[in-house]
Amino acid sequence: MDIGLIALLLLVLVVVIGFIRKINVGLLAIAAAVILGYASGQFTGKQIIGGFSASLFMTLLGVTLFFGIIQDNGCIELIMRRIVSVFGKWIWMVPILLFAAGYLVAAIGPGCVPAMAFAAAMAIPLAHESGYHPVMLLIIGNLGTYSGRFSPITPEGVLIHSLLAEQGITISSTSLMLGTLVGTVVLFLAVFICYKGYKVKGIQGSAETKEIEKFQGKQILAICSVVVMILMVIIGNVDVGLASFLVSAFLIIVGVGEEKKAFSSVPWNTLIMVCGVGVLMNLVISTGGIDTLANAMSSVMTPWSAPGIIGVVAAVMSWFSSAIGVVFPTLIPTVGAIAENVGGNVSIIALVSSIALSASVAGLSPASTGGAIIMGACGGDAEYNEKYPSDKLFVQLLLWAFGSAAITVVLAFIGVYGWF
Repeated sequence: MDIGLIALLLLVLVVVIGFIRKINVGLLAIAAAVILGYASGQFTGKQIIGGFSASLFMTLLGVTLFFGIIQDNGCIELIMRRIVSVFGKWIWMVPILLFAAGYLVAAIGPGCVPAMAFAAAMAIPLAHESGYHPVMLLIIGNLGTYSGRFSPITPEGVLIHSLLAEQGITISSTSLMLGTLVGTVVLFLAVFICYKGYKVKGIQGSAETKEIEKFQGKQILAICSVVVMILMVIIGNVDVGLASFLVSAFLIIVGVGEEKKAFSSVPWNTLIMVCGVGVLMNLVISTGGIDTLANAMSSVMTPWSAPGIIGVVAAVMSWFSSAIGVVFPTLIPTVGAIAENVGGNVSIIALVSSIALSASVAGLSPASTGGAIIMGACGGDAEYNEKYPSDKLFVQLLLWAFGSAAITVVLAFIGVYGWF
């Protein structure tokens, strides 16, 4: 059997075992790379280790460390509370504010998962106050993060651009964010209509604006540090990971952040997952496994259908594995070969956007992080836990995972992601 195909099948096996046994896929991927590398006799230990991207690890560590400090500081949450207190009196603004909050918090650096947790924390109180369906607000909050996660300074954005750069491809972050934003707005409307959000006419209960605490000196400094970091990246062209380390060190020195808390907030399991899969993916690419996968998908694609088909593959993979840990590292490296093999007017940005959004919205499944956060938020509220039993909510979220993925694939076939 071809060594490239064996490497590809080994990747599939790693994902399956990780899903069934609930083991970090990155850890399994490194182990599989060791077996494949030495058993095949084609790779040395140095070559296997070379698949671990030190630059990607540094970037992810720096960004997550920095925003761990910011999140613990509470400044972003206080900003959102103030925004909600200003606009929350207008009932129709509640879902829009929640979507925007999820988008903004994800886009300024932390990425999807921390932003989903933040949006969920906002959604439950807003549901009680406004009368909107809590599941509707929780899903809408998630949808905001699914587009914001692709800004150039998030872990997801950094990973995607890094994987494309290895193929000699550069795309516009603005195009990626606009394409995915259109998709999430369409889903926003679908969710809003399905839960009959248009029937909610006014605030349920007290409409008085609660007094919100003032910004403390350390919180103001933390907000300024976010602005400085973004300016360093955009204007100064400083590497986002290095800029994050620099600003993190400053915040710890001046006492805005605590070193121990900062490092404990780093999602080490995610870092190991992403970089560990990269070790195996390096062998898969080196042995021609990615070319095999790209050729297989290209054989059933046309310039019109390519974004839709790759979106289906991304969604199916995401139902059983992590988008950032498995789907992106597996499918993004194929887009260059697919565009070349299929020919015609295949748009790279359309392929990337379809992968990015389809894999993200499939995460509404209760077996994925997004769905699990929604389940936990509803289950943690006494009233909603009784009104929306976990077994029924499980099925409901599963249907949304399937339905949302279907909508994003339809948008891909229509050609929406190629508009930008």
